[in-house]
Order: sequence, then structure tokens, then C-alpha cells
Amino acid sequence: MMKRIKVKELLSSPDVGKNVLVKGWVRTKRGSRNIVFIALNDGSTINNVQIVAETSYIDENLLRDITTGACIAVSGKLIKSPGQEQNVEIKAEKIDLYGKSDAETYPLQKKGHSMEFLREHAHLRFRTNTFGAVFRIRHAMAFAIHKYFNDKGFYYLHTPVITGSDAEGAGEMFRVTTLDLQNLPKNNNGEIDYNNDFFGKETKLTVSGQLEGELGALALGEIYTFGPTFRAENSNTPRHLAEFWMIEPEMAFYDIKDNMDLAEDFVKYLIRYALENSRDDLVFLNKMIDNGLIDKLKFVLENEFARNTYTEAVEILTAADRKWEYPVGWGRDLQAEHERYLVEEHFKRPVIITDYPKEIKAFYMKQNDDGKTVKAMDVLFPAIGEIIGGSQREENYEKLYNRIKELNIPEKDLWWYLETRKFGTAPHSGFGLGFERMIQFVTGMSNIRDVIPFPRTPKNAEF
Repeated sequence: MMKRIKVKELLSSPDVGKNVLVKGWVRTKRGSRNIVFIALNDGSTINNVQIVAETSYIDENLLRDITTGACIAVSGKLIKSPGQEQNVEIKAEKIDLYGKSDAETYPLQKKGHSMEFLREHAHLRFRTNTFGAVFRIRHAMAFAIHKYFNDKGFYYLHTPVITGSDAEGAGEMFRVTTLDLQNLPKNNNGEIDYNNDFFGKETKLTVSGQLEGELGALALGEIYTFGPTFRAENSNTPRHLAEFWMIEPEMAFYDIKDNMDLAEDFVKYLIRYALENSRDDLVFLNKMIDNGLIDKLKFVLENEFARNTYTEAVEILTAADRKWEYPVGWGRDLQAEHERYLVEEHFKRPVIITDYPKEIKAFYMKQNDDGKTVKAMDVLFPAIGEIIGGSQREENYEKLYNRIKELNIPEKDLWWYLETRKFGTAPHSGFGLGFERMIQFVTGMSNIRDVIPFPRTPKNAEF
């Protein structure tokens, strides 16, 4: 029995004159009564292979049943194509119809579809050229992340999805419980009694694997996490998801400068990997989605990232001849409009902002000697704004303990985290990269819901 060949392999090294077997889904079908041309795609590449089916070889009734969206297997001879759009095509000798596709009701007819329409048909949108390209690139980036850290000697650490602590202190977490929501047990104070819950305490879905990641780094040296994280934030924007993926390296003996160097090297590696390994998909997205995409990727590779303090950034923004939607001032968080101005108009290259006011940053960040700022860093990209957030972590027990008390964070939830500062503490640093934001940047897609297979957003958990 002949072995199936993938379309990508067939097109990359065509063996003209050879008999081949391909399987896939019909993108388009056209032709006359005697001859039919079928564009077939199996997901391995953005490119289709053309099937030439003559009624002298293939039953006319079978060809009638093959419509856009149908799944077929084709065996035949690979021949040179007289057409300009492809070098080779397959002259069909036998076609098996695996699955019909009703021509009247199939949602993905040969016409343009809005992104919103495709989100509503997320079970089928993988079959479009755009989403095929996006999700092949998403795979390539996930592989590149593991390769980068593995080659650097980092260890991949699986941190828990269910947790009893809020790493960010923002409180926007999804609860995990087996209690009967119609009949919640209460204690004497009228509060929910979690003693009879599955874990015997209140638990939630994680917002970050960082705290547990630090525990690993303080023994293994250098680790990274790469997993799903959750924010119960009611944000209906093109930049927010309730469920998303994060890459979080944590490194013992790294200071803030080492952290910045790693972050810059890491994102440049990913972009270089995409340009070298996902060229066809990037060329397609450059043509159809963002005609400056490849130039934008090269721009990041070719420029050293600017490095400036938060205080310097505020001075630049205050002096700018610009009416801001959100006010600028020392002590206020930078918004996307401020971040993009710094990158796209002022520095004209990616920027790393450091030394933020401690009041707008998380409790675990190392405090500077000025008593006002922390050794934080945010990496800002064109079109996206913040793509990485990180810091040198506070390794001093007293300072960390006092900061937790200042912010009224329950010590019972973080006793284990504090203990690492009592038993062989060490300088260490880390950062988090939002995977979907990185995929947005690499693909040129404007909405974050279009770079994750099944987006979870407020009032939407379909599929």
C-alpha cells in the first residue's frame, strides 16, 4: 500500500513522474464537465496542491460530491504543471471521499470572512489560510521556547494550576471549589467554611507560576515555566484574555542587568527562529494581514533595545507635544499609548523601562536604596506595548516580610515563600512573557483572540 506524503514535503522536493498519495481538505473546486481542478490542503503548509481529475479516470458522480470543505484521499501521478501558480500538480487516478461537506451550509465558502465571524466558527477557522498560518507559527514559537531554554541549560518546571496564593496581589482570580454553590457552608462569622472543600482551604486558578518557579531556581539554578494562567479581569479589549499562556524563567544569581540581557536575547531568538522556519506563513501574513510585518520583525532583530528608567520615561512623556488619553505623572502606571510612543516615536526601537515606583509594582520586587523604587523591568515593543514584565526579586527576608505586611497579604498563604529567604537566600531574578502577545507580534494579528485556538473572554467560553 502506498504511503501518504504530506503536501509540504511533496512541494518542497517534487519527484515528477512518481505515483503519490495525498490526503486533505478541499479548499476550492472548479472546472468543466470533463475535467475538474481541486485545490487540496492538509495543514502542513500554507500552499495547496492542485489535483487534476478527469472524468475518464474518476467517476462523475463522485466528483459531484466533492465540494469545498470535503475530505478526500487522492492517488495519482505527480506531473509538471502548465499553470503559473504551481510547479507541480497531481493527475488523479483514484479518489476516495472520506467526508462530504454540504455545499449549502458549509460556513467557509470561497469569500472573505470577518475575524468576528471566524471567532464564532472557531471549530472550523483552522481551515482558513490565515489561521493555518497563525497556528503553525504558534507551534514553531512553542518549540523554539523549549529549545532556547534547553540549550541554555534551564530546567522546565511544571508549576501548579490550582493554587492557594495570589502571586500578583491583584485579587482577580477564578475560584476552584467542589462545594455546593446552592448551599454553601458558613462558619460562626458568616464566612464560607472551606474546611469541607476538596483541598480543605480556599483555592483558585493561578495567575502566575513565578513564586513556585523561584523555589525551583533556588535549588536548580535556572528554570522556566510554560503553562496556562488565568485572570478574572472583566476586560473586553483586543489585548486581554481570561486564559492565556505564560513563559516565566527564574534564575539564581542573576541581577536586573542579567535579567534584561536574557529577555532581549530570548525574544530576538524567537523572532529569528520564526523568520528562518516559518517563512511561507510569514510571507502570507505580510501580504494579507500586515504589510509591514517582516520589516517589523527585522527591526527588532537589528536594534539594540534602549534602556531607561521609569523616571526618565515620565520626563520624556511629560515633555512630549501630545495630548494623552491617560494622564502622565510620576507614580502612575504607564499605559499602552505611553509605551508605544516611547518605542515607535521617541526611541524608534524596543525599550526596556526599569526602576518603577514600588507602589505600582508587586510585593516580591527588590527594593532600591532610594526607598521609593524597585528593580523592575518592562520590555516594550512596537504595536504591542509591554510584552515582558520582570524584576530582580527581593532576597532580603526582613524587607520582603515588611512589604507583605504593608500590603496586608496573609502570611499564612506565603510562609513557604518567605522561608526561602531564611534558608540559604540568594540574589535572583526572573520575568514573564505573555505567549499570546508574542504570537500577536510575530503574526501581525491585531486581536489577541485570534492567536489562541479557543479564546476565553468575559461571557464567552464556547468550544
